[in-house]
Amino acid sequence: MTTRRDFVTLAAASAAVSIVPTSAEAQQSSSALPPAIRELTSMRREATPISVDERRGRIEKARRLLIENRLDALMLTGGTSMEYFTGIRWGLSERLLTAIIPARGAAFLVTPKFEEERAMEQAHQGPLGREADVYAWEEDQDPYALIARGLRARGLATATIGAEETVRFVFADGAAHVPGVTVVSGTPVTAGCRMVKDAHEIALMKLASRVTLKAYEAAWKSLRDGMTQTDFANLVSAAHRQLGFDGSAGVQVGKYSALPHGSATPQTIREGSVLLIDGGCKVEGYSSDISRTFVLGKATQRMKDVFEVELRAQTAALRAARPGVACEAVDAAARNVITDAGFGPDYKYFTHRVGHGMGMDGHEWPYLVRGNTLPLQPGMVFSDEPGIYLPDEFGVRLEDDMVITTDGAELMTPQSTSIERPF
Repeated sequence: MTTRRDFVTLAAASAAVSIVPTSAEAQQSSSALPPAIRELTSMRREATPISVDERRGRIEKARRLLIENRLDALMLTGGTSMEYFTGIRWGLSERLLTAIIPARGAAFLVTPKFEEERAMEQAHQGPLGREADVYAWEEDQDPYALIARGLRARGLATATIGAEETVRFVFADGAAHVPGVTVVSGTPVTAGCRMVKDAHEIALMKLASRVTLKAYEAAWKSLRDGMTQTDFANLVSAAHRQLGFDGSAGVQVGKYSALPHGSATPQTIREGSVLLIDGGCKVEGYSSDISRTFVLGKATQRMKDVFEVELRAQTAALRAARPGVACEAVDAAARNVITDAGFGPDYKYFTHRVGHGMGMDGHEWPYLVRGNTLPLQPGMVFSDEPGIYLPDEFGVRLEDDMVITTDGAELMTPQSTSIERPF
């Protein structure tokens, strides 16, 4: 599902293509970039891919969680969890390709016959290995019968399957109609594995955050009066590419910054305009998500005052986050600061939760929101992004990515402390 935020970010990324060619013209075109962006150098060599052995460890953890949750197998289709566990990158279509990971016994694939070679190629390169069974179905055959066949071969004449949450209904429903098969949520397994990051995952996310912050700063140094929001978004994308990664940001100007995910209305940047930018990149599949708010030129006192409240709220959330604390307490810490400053009650001006879990997906479990009593654990990663949005005036959001440590929490990038000099 494409959200409004996705649309703004994808639009910015698409617009950047004309500025940053990927062909042999790239070197010549780079000379036309602003100096602050042209001088950036690639950081790609700092990224280390996730290994096959690491993915094998993830599958073994999934098996333990399957047993703990009294599930017989996990069903994956194209998407992030498929890549997380198996290394297979597969787009979704109306044709079923699924990886089934039993609690006991070897995993297997069910694939369209004409895709068999491509599916086997990826499976053999990953943790499933060459021993993985691949069941292929022709266009006029029933793929769900092959799921039943694979389960029976593993001693599962009846089975309770956990479907990963993004498995399309048509696929989960098809599996549920196999005699002897019950399909339930697989989130206890997938979230149980993915929501706590290991040291390698955290290192990749820290690198992604540093890349995005460097890109933002270079774009900010290149900002000029009269640019459009698209011009500035293009600079952000160009800076990411100079740093060796694809990245982008949505850009909102002036009164449109009071809309948390912005507007499609064309916007021009002038002296005194507030800009709210929100975006990031991926490093070896792992996300950054950073927002900065700043003004071109001099800020009004009201802008400075709102920014100062926002900074205190972000800091309060950071200080509240530590192992054992409920997710909702982090949201409350930031919300109390904003409400006490007169920007309340409740969601009136701070209109969203304070943060979301992060990993391979920019938004994933768990969520820092009222009502979520899940205790924080070391290795969880979140956005820390309170916001104050004043309709028809401006909005301020500061967002950095935060990892829970053994005794507290830390941001992956330095906080922005000035609306006039954000870096």
